Amino acid sequence: MSLIIYEIDTFFDTIMNRRNFLRAGSAGVAGILVGCNDPSAPGNSQGLAHLTARPGTPTIVPTPGKKPLGLAIDRDGFIYVPPNYSATRPAALIVLCHGAGRSSTDWTTAPLDTLFGDRNIVVVAPDSREVSWDILYGAYGPDVEFIDFALSYVFARCVIDPSKIALGGFSDGASYAVSLGLTNGDLFTHVVGFSPGFYVPDTIRGKPKVFLSHGTSDPVLPFNWTSTQLAPGLANGGYSVKFVQFDGGHQIPLAVATEAMDWFVA
Repeated sequence: MSLIIYEIDTFFDTIMNRRNFLRAGSAGVAGILVGCNDPSAPGNSQGLAHLTARPGTPTIVPTPGKKPLGLAIDRDGFIYVPPNYSATRPAALIVLCHGAGRSSTDWTTAPLDTLFGDRNIVVVAPDSREVSWDILYGAYGPDVEFIDFALSYVFARCVIDPSKIALGGFSDGASYAVSLGLTNGDLFTHVVGFSPGFYVPDTIRGKPKVFLSHGTSDPVLPFNWTSTQLAPGLANGGYSVKFVQFDGGHQIPLAVATEAMDWFVA
């Protein structure tokens, strides 16, 4: 069983050109890890990629289950709170980024209670402002701001364990999660990338743990880039990296998602 399987359509003709451009610029991952520690490094967004929301003392009692964020009219997203959530037991939190041309509803194909609820994980799944994430349009900005709003929303409602906050995603959402997650390693302790295709960080902070997965026969984003460049490049940069390959295409097998969540809360 797979949580998400991409259907290839004409939308990817445009988005693939952008991916290829970004991937070409991120070929030397280890070099980027060094260069982006410098605030003056090329591609720095002068703080636009830095999230400011932080866990605190909630003032609103959350509603268990899945519900809309209610932060936007058209493209919004959802929050999922485990049925057995308790303010006396800090929960883990994962922010999930969907793939290009998709929306947060893709994540509802997952068995939320089994995959997240049983592990006491709160989920925030925002929709990108455009058909994909802002960095594909040239710079960080609108999506970072919306994710910051979404984080403030959940921090106002849920007691979150600051040692278990993850940013994850699938496809271009995985690329975005790895890029933005390492940029905000002072907030995210874990980063999860299911089938990423490029890596364009801003100023790097912290050293979150990284989980990567990719299908060996992926027809959309190349397995070899993740296996031979991204994963070893991050490891050489001093990150703790777990890379899981599987027989399959552009998808998230349920077994891989389960392994990722077990890794996250361990």
